[in-house]
Amino acid sequence: MQCFKRNTKKSVINALFASSGSFHSRFKNTLQVAIVDEAHRLKEKSGMYQNEGEDQVKEIINASIFSVFFIDRNQRVTFKDAGTIDKIIKFATDQNALIYEGALESQFRCNGSDGYLAWLDNVLQISETANYDGFEGDYDFKIFDDPNDMFTAIKEKNTPNNKARILAGYCWNWNKNGKNTNLVKDIQIPEHNFSISWNLGNSSTYAIDDSIDEAGCIHTTQGLEFEYVGVIIGDDLRYENGKLIVDISKRAKTDQSIKGIKKLFKEDAEKAQIIANEIVKNTYRTLMTRGQKGCYIYCTNKKLSDYFKLAFNHQLRYTYELPHTQIEAHPLVADTLSLDPDVLKSKPHKI
Repeated sequence: MQCFKRNTKKSVINALFASSGSFHSRFKNTLQVAIVDEAHRLKEKSGMYQNEGEDQVKEIINASIFSVFFIDRNQRVTFKDAGTIDKIIKFATDQNALIYEGALESQFRCNGSDGYLAWLDNVLQISETANYDGFEGDYDFKIFDDPNDMFTAIKEKNTPNNKARILAGYCWNWNKNGKNTNLVKDIQIPEHNFSISWNLGNSSTYAIDDSIDEAGCIHTTQGLEFEYVGVIIGDDLRYENGKLIVDISKRAKTDQSIKGIKKLFKEDAEKAQIIANEIVKNTYRTLMTRGQKGCYIYCTNKKLSDYFKLAFNHQLRYTYELPHTQIEAHPLVADTLSLDPDVLKSKPHKI
């Protein structure tokens, strides 16, 4: 890359990169190749007021002879994220384009632990059919009952090289109004006498600043990676009657990423809830995969914490002395791992 920079004019390099909102003004096939990373974040309309163009997916395909879209359907985290595989196929078909599809079978995120990612999809009830054989030793995952203890553990991980951070679901208002002060503790968990400030408006440098005493949200950290993350799961996700319950009303009023969803709830409550489920679960999946070596979590909902503990203990390939009714209350865990509840009455042993 450095060699490329030395031998190429800055204007030429800049011309290689363009905002997804700039393609609505391009003529057909003006580009030979367009490579779109994080295509799930594409919007429909472009412009500051979302009033320009028709659809960014359609416009990119129209403007380029050959388009490449990298997309992860599990990283849609805002109401306006509109990039989907179905939409890419539709607009490509409309323009009589040849379509090639491929799947990324493995990755290097989270220490290359496909087992952790598959387990996470299961436990968040994103993909109930994912298969895994545990991730013990591959990835450092811990569940804390006190956010102060989790914060202490993350601080210890941060000491050597400043590569650990506290992250949180966007369930607390961003109260600083841009003021450069950490005196305002936006995130408050009174029952544990815990408080922390959102990052001080330094979203672009949060990963490299001395930000261990600040929390990052999904909009600060999506696309970033650290060695360790401590994730606070807020009240927008809870566990109730054997299911994960998404409550989008618990999101902070300052969260602009869900603007418009209240209106949709009035028009089509079922559709709105499906989108809300997707946004909240994908948000925590994204936050919980920012750590290369490990992820620690604290849940404000006690039942959700217990659910994570049970699912985590099972993935360690051990059985425990748990009452039959407790397993029935966690059908996802039992069904996914094909556990016979009667086996759980025996003494702990390796399966």
